[in-house]
Amino acid sequence: MNRGFYTIMAAQFFSSLADNALLFVAIDLLINMQSPGWVTPLLKLSFTLFYVLLAAFVGAFADSMPKGKVMFISNLIKVGGCLLIFAHVHPLMAYAIVGFGAAVYSPAKYGILTELLPAEKLVAANGWVEGLTVLSIIFGTVMGGALVGGRVSGFLLGFDMPVIDTGIETPTQAALCVVVGIYMLAALFNTRIPDTGCVYGHQERNPIRLISDFANCFGMLWKDKLGQISLGVTTLFWGAAQTLQFIVLEWANRTLKLSYEQSTSLVGVVAIGVAVGAIISARCITLRKSLSVIPVGIAMGVIVMLMPLVQSLTLAYPLLILVGLLGGFFLVPMNALLQHRGHVLMSAGHSIAVQNFNENLSILTMLAVYSLMLRAHLNLNIIIVLFGLFLAGTMLYILRRHLANQREFDSISLIGEAKH
Repeated sequence: MNRGFYTIMAAQFFSSLADNALLFVAIDLLINMQSPGWVTPLLKLSFTLFYVLLAAFVGAFADSMPKGKVMFISNLIKVGGCLLIFAHVHPLMAYAIVGFGAAVYSPAKYGILTELLPAEKLVAANGWVEGLTVLSIIFGTVMGGALVGGRVSGFLLGFDMPVIDTGIETPTQAALCVVVGIYMLAALFNTRIPDTGCVYGHQERNPIRLISDFANCFGMLWKDKLGQISLGVTTLFWGAAQTLQFIVLEWANRTLKLSYEQSTSLVGVVAIGVAVGAIISARCITLRKSLSVIPVGIAMGVIVMLMPLVQSLTLAYPLLILVGLLGGFFLVPMNALLQHRGHVLMSAGHSIAVQNFNENLSILTMLAVYSLMLRAHLNLNIIIVLFGLFLAGTMLYILRRHLANQREFDSISLIGEAKH
């Protein structure tokens, strides 16, 4: 990997770190506002909303200028979302603005990999991306819980600026200052990302034509024998992963009787497993063997259904690490395969925009269903079993679809194909 790749990784790590820390700061703010429990999942739902609404437009925007510049602008938008909380805007609205910045950021951060690296390095590159993203989730989750905890917030509020009255008086405000600082650090790395020299020509600006172009790209990926399988897996994984975050928080509180700060560390345990799985997968699975990991997703769903049987932290830790490890192991090859097919069939930005649309529509749908289940006061153990059944069943369907495709045509032979 070259120096530019590591600069991209640093920028991605700090931006994602701030995203995840801010999520748990915002959850704590909702708790202090005494919001109903079913409102909490809507926080992530508001974050992902713009991924879906802007899917037809952000790909063209990402391809209209150097990717580093796009990422820099996106981080400034995220800073603006943080500042809205200072202005007493509701957390759902402020976090939605941060999600707007993230929606613009995503096609650039993934699209630049296909511009910078050859196809054979994409699995390893995705191992880096997903590994660092998961590390940012771990540290961001723990950091978010710690920033609003009594010990760290008391330390932060103890700082006094000579002469200047900062107006920072609450744990939330102190935590937000740290998050804004991390976003600015990410923006600094964005300015050092090299221009890859990839030019996609004039980008369409007419909204109707952009939507039509996006629809063509959408159909192209879903009709492609490799694209539909990899897109189906990543779509399911991200919807399940984001929902699982909130399920673990609720499960830790209700079943294991943990405090909010302790529960956030338990979410981080799942992320540790994902990081380990991503590293193992990046080292062991080549792009040509990427489809062999699909059965691992079925196993992940089955193991999730064991959560209601666990009543102690001693068993909770290994179970959640195993769930995360299986998830990370099958995600990295599928993500790399999807990026490769997207790069072959269309431009990098448009491909990632289609991927984001599907994945975040899955997140929106699954979080909305989970929120409705909580509002209906459905037993949490029943929710967990239904969640695991859905995950395992859908992965089984995807596996059968792939085997049916193979009987018609050897789609694996398309791996490594030159760009159309």
